Amino acid sequence: MAGIALNPDEIQFIVQPYQFEPHRRPEQPLSSLESSSKSDSERDSDINAVATDEWCTCNNCVAMPTATERRCCQSFAVFQPKLDEARITCITMHEAFQVNCLNHHVLELSFYEYLDYNGPIGDEEPVHELYRYIAYRRYTRWLWHRQGKKTRKVIPSCFMSAIRTRFPSDGFTEFKYPRDY
Repeated sequence: MAGIALNPDEIQFIVQPYQFEPHRRPEQPLSSLESSSKSDSERDSDINAVATDEWCTCNNCVAMPTATERRCCQSFAVFQPKLDEARITCITMHEAFQVNCLNHHVLELSFYEYLDYNGPIGDEEPVHELYRYIAYRRYTRWLWHRQGKKTRKVIPSCFMSAIRTRFPSDGFTEFKYPRDY
């Protein structure tokens, strides 16, 4: 077989530099792309930096420890149809939230399902923490219809406050994005 000679002027490169780099969204300011002198943990840990009334529009949010968690239910597009339909200003006033995420009997049933998949729990395991965990999962299923380690969603402050009031604990865990394994 004879070799094919290619003329360098006829070669077209399909891959272009920066072809797969993400583009800046038009609504994203350039300053958010630049690095700041403060680290993320320093910015997030400054709980007093942003007053609740600056980011909450439902009037039920409480101060949260990180900037990621400072979200009002009004800032989530997925909530708007439910809020408009029920003619309410906060998702914690929605009947489905109160029945699915705060009702002890509903959470007890989900608790038994949890035990089927995860086995028995020890006597030292606080039931309030498990009920809170189950309420978070029911909330995620109700609004986003999907759950899993890689599909975590930020929970609005007003929701967190309602759940933590109903199922108190000595300490709480802040929102964490999933890790890549």
